[in-house]
Amino acid sequence: MSKQNFQTKLAELETIPQDLVKAPAQPVDVTTQEAENLFIWMQEDKKVLISIGLDWDKYVLDLPIRTGACRYAQAIWNKERYSQEEAAKAWKEESPKAYEFRNDLLADMRFAFRKRPDLLARVRTIAGGDGNADMIQDLMDISVLGKGNLAEFEAIKYDLSRFDLAEEKSDCLAELLAKANGTTWDNSKAKDIRDRAFTHLKEAMDEIRNTGKYVFRKNPERYKGYISRYRRR
Repeated sequence: MSKQNFQTKLAELETIPQDLVKAPAQPVDVTTQEAENLFIWMQEDKKVLISIGLDWDKYVLDLPIRTGACRYAQAIWNKERYSQEEAAKAWKEESPKAYEFRNDLLADMRFAFRKRPDLLARVRTIAGGDGNADMIQDLMDISVLGKGNLAEFEAIKYDLSRFDLAEEKSDCLAELLAKANGTTWDNSKAKDIRDRAFTHLKEAMDEIRNTGKYVFRKNPERYKGYISRYRRR
C-alpha cells in the first residue's frame, strides 16, 4: 500500500516549492508512526475539530496516504544510501538462490502442465534465455503464467503463494542488480523526494496538531494526543 500511496502522491510532491522543502528533523520512522497514532487518536474529536475549521478531507483523510508515501520514499532513500559495492556483494549472495528458485518453479510448472502441451511450450520459452536480466524476467513471467492457470496447480495442491514470492523477488532483484551496476535513481533525487514526502506529511500533522492543541488546551486528557512524544523527550 505504501508504494501505491507514493505513486499517488509523486506528482503532487514534485510541485512543492523548493523553498518549502525541509529535511526531517527527527527519524522518519518515528514520524510515520506518530502520524498513524494521530490518525487514530483524532477520530474521536472529529466534530469539534471540524467545527473550528479543520479541513478533514485535505488533512485527515489524506493523512494515511501522506504517511504511506513518506514511508515508501524513505525506503527508496535508504536503498540508495547503500553503496554499489554493498549491492554487488548482496547480489552475489542472493542471485544463486534466485536462480535455484527460478529453476524449481520451472520444474513445478513442467509437472503441473504435463498434460497441457500449449502451456509447456510457454514454459520452454521462459526457460530459453540466459543471464541475470533474463532470470529476473523469468520470475515475473512465471508468476503471471502461474496465476493465470491456477486450476493445474490446485490439482497438485501447490503452494500458490510461491507465485507472489516470484513477483516480489523479481522486483527486488531488479532493483538490486541495477544498484550493483550503478544505474539506479541517483541519491540526490531520492533524497529530494524523501524530503518532499516528509514535508507533505508534516504539513498535515502540524495542522491537525495545532488545531487539536488549541481546542483541547484546557483538557489534558485529549491534549496529550496532539503532542509529539519524541519531541517531548
